[in-house]
Amino acid sequence: MSSPSAPAAPTAPTLADRIEDLLPQTQCTKCGYAGCRPYAEAIAAGSATYNQCPPGGQQGIQRLATLLGKPVIPLNPVNGHEGPRRLAVIDEALCIGCTLCIQACPVDAILGAAKQMHTIINSLCTGCDLCVAPCPVDCIAMEDITPGLSGWDAWTQEQADAARHRHDLRAARLQREKQENDARLAAKAAAKLKEISAETPLTPELRAEQQRKQAIITAAIERARLKKEQSKGQEPE
Repeated sequence: MSSPSAPAAPTAPTLADRIEDLLPQTQCTKCGYAGCRPYAEAIAAGSATYNQCPPGGQQGIQRLATLLGKPVIPLNPVNGHEGPRRLAVIDEALCIGCTLCIQACPVDAILGAAKQMHTIINSLCTGCDLCVAPCPVDCIAMEDITPGLSGWDAWTQEQADAARHRHDLRAARLQREKQENDARLAAKAAAKLKEISAETPLTPELRAEQQRKQAIITAAIERARLKKEQSKGQEPE
């Protein structure tokens, strides 16, 4: 009887992983990248400097400099300025329920539905302010909630870890919704093609074209199915 196989050894964290662990996970994009992970990868690749994160502030630069074995340098003002942690606040009397802020929030910290009043879940808000610009009625303001405290004095590692988890869950959900929508559209196209075929006498040319389109649709449905299966295995718990 064969002995059970030993569990696979854990993969050692990459430099990008270690850099990401030191970022505040506000996902604010002020660094010039789409989120903390892309910024970490850019630092690891040498295409970005380690002083582009305003939420991390000078303490964040110190952390990264220590990891990278580089000198501590000032925050790049092009990316913004260090300051107190902020909280998004919605003027509920002005909110029209457009959902644009919900779509912009990288950590699902806004609660609401179409044509219904939205509200911020204060404990989840990272202060990224990405919800402000899309609002068509300017009903969102950013308020300082840690006066006198900035960087890692205003934000804990536990909060950063929780924000990263919510960001990852949101990314997985959006990917799953896209795959489901792609599959739904492909199935709808297949049904429509079948309906047209039933109503139209098929010449050899039309039959060949129908078969070509059906093969494309079948392949699209199968790709969507495989992606859905893969995302189930990769989705954070």
